[in-house]
Amino acid sequence: MTAEPVPISPGEPQPPSADNPLLDTAVARARDWLLARQHADGHWVFELEADATIPAEYILLQHYLGTADAALEQRIARYLRRIQGNHGGWPLFHGGALDVSASVKAYFALKAIGDPVDAPHMARARAAILARGGARRSNVFTRILLALWGEVPWRAVPVMPVEIMLLPRWFPFHIDKISYWSRTVIVPLLVLMAKRPRAQNPRGVTIAELFAEPPDTVADWIAPPTPSAVGTAFVWIDRGLRAMVPRLSEKRRQRAIDRAVAFVDERLNGDDGLGGIFPAMVNALLMYECLGYPRDHPNWVTAHSAVEKLVVHDDAFDYCQPCLSPVWDTVLAGHALMDVGEETASALARACDWLERKQVRDIVGDWAVKRPGLRPGGWAFQYENPHYPDVDDTAAVGLALDRFDGGRYRAAVERAAEWIVGMQSRNGGWGAFDADNTHAYLNHIPFADHGALLDPPTADVSARCLGFLAQIGYRPDHPTMAAALAYLRREQEADGSWFGRWGTNYIYGTWSVLAALNAAGVGSEAPEMRRAVAWLVARQHQDGGWGESGASYWPDEPRGEAPFSTASQTAWALLGLMAAGEAAHPAVARGIDYLVTTQQPDGTWDEPWYTAVGFPRVFYLRYHGYRAFFPLWALARYRRLRLANSSRVAFGI
Repeated sequence: MTAEPVPISPGEPQPPSADNPLLDTAVARARDWLLARQHADGHWVFELEADATIPAEYILLQHYLGTADAALEQRIARYLRRIQGNHGGWPLFHGGALDVSASVKAYFALKAIGDPVDAPHMARARAAILARGGARRSNVFTRILLALWGEVPWRAVPVMPVEIMLLPRWFPFHIDKISYWSRTVIVPLLVLMAKRPRAQNPRGVTIAELFAEPPDTVADWIAPPTPSAVGTAFVWIDRGLRAMVPRLSEKRRQRAIDRAVAFVDERLNGDDGLGGIFPAMVNALLMYECLGYPRDHPNWVTAHSAVEKLVVHDDAFDYCQPCLSPVWDTVLAGHALMDVGEETASALARACDWLERKQVRDIVGDWAVKRPGLRPGGWAFQYENPHYPDVDDTAAVGLALDRFDGGRYRAAVERAAEWIVGMQSRNGGWGAFDADNTHAYLNHIPFADHGALLDPPTADVSARCLGFLAQIGYRPDHPTMAAALAYLRREQEADGSWFGRWGTNYIYGTWSVLAALNAAGVGSEAPEMRRAVAWLVARQHQDGGWGESGASYWPDEPRGEAPFSTASQTAWALLGLMAAGEAAHPAVARGIDYLVTTQQPDGTWDEPWYTAVGFPRVFYLRYHGYRAFFPLWALARYRRLRLANSSRVAFGI
């Protein structure tokens, strides 16, 4: 039996009226804060914060190269000390459990900066790391860093011969079979693993004290990343490769290195960097360094500049971002402001013009390996990253341009739709950067212990694409739409939620899919809608908000739950409920009241928690803009619906 919307009873909070002065004030404050931060050319960009690994690796890079800046590293040291957890180590997200790899890197960086090993924060960190097995328990990428510094032998690292670059595409492992982020990180890394350079380390820093046993005595460094027969088989393959690689010819090795360098050179991407992401940028720079490029060589200078562009200088400390997010920030800010009203039209016109100019039209990226002949037409996440546009940004931008002025931006929107349709995977969903990037057996190789080697279709990205196509007029019976709808229905969890790959987590995924289903004409009475509504309502906190921890990405952890509420996750729940026709639900009234009463005087909300993810269980993100534009979006949409006395959201997101 289909569940019915819960009516408002006399004892329940009544929805604030559309002309509620508190609601109007909250919208105006958030609007003004956001408008004040728009750049002159029309775009927004906010800080993007990860965990301790990125600033720690930045410090270690400077010491590796012998280029440490004493004043800068002291400011980054303040940041690292500030985010140390009560458990003594460093977590992957605010308030999270200790992560051994992040803790090892943070300790190493602080020691390189000059923090005494007997300082209380260093002693606590060392004890916490050793209590969890020591630095030996670090993940593969951390062990590679330690090998470059001579802290562990190279046999601690899985074999990844640079000759991979010469393999044919039909081979079980090929760089085209892995995700864009893995590809851009691994290709220059293959050169480093072949050349095995050594950090300059001018201060002679070591972290031998973080090992419970001497690294040279460890016999079983390589273990299956998954408890499976396939994982065990790949460990045996690793042993065979370890014996075979030294016998490969130097000529063939050089040819493979040349191909890796050519790959990086083609995608170097100016000072926006290889792949637009910190790990790939660093590996590109270290690749040029180990190959003997002089430091005034244009490619060395460009790679170095890309890394430096990511450093944030705040009032009390500095840190390094994992990447920049201007397209994503601009389009989401734009969506929020479009629900505010006509007074934002001028700012929106500038933003949409800026976004239109960022469309990738001329460069055919790596995605074309799976989709040859498809015209480019997407948007990247960063200022520039033309080899790697993503369908999530593309759909979000297409939705914004079409809603703001579909006639003015018609050519860009149609080109985006053509690319989106062409990028659909065979199962009806969409991955973020590639189509059919689903070679699941690769997650069992020893190198893949981070579990993020692939880019398969996910519900949140697929929902954005479905919502975009629906908004611009694709009917539910269109083959692309029908396949996407079937995919999303299959992906619904037994409890009624949807997984969120790029936002934390099931609240994000559920909002995304509810918005898309509504746009595609699925009625609010449909079983999938009712189950999702019931799931969201059941997870509302007593304070009226919603919150979800990054721990929800681990199996058997609670979904849609946390001991705190956040403004952005509350906004997602509200936007999802409104998309499902529930603007008059008492849970929405409570959620709106939570946002109104927790807003800070400057128009934003306090949100130290990480509500986004780079790689589940490995790498989490805190978008500093989320605490501003998502709550504004929910408040403004609620006000718009109440003014119109409507329960129908007319847009694809």
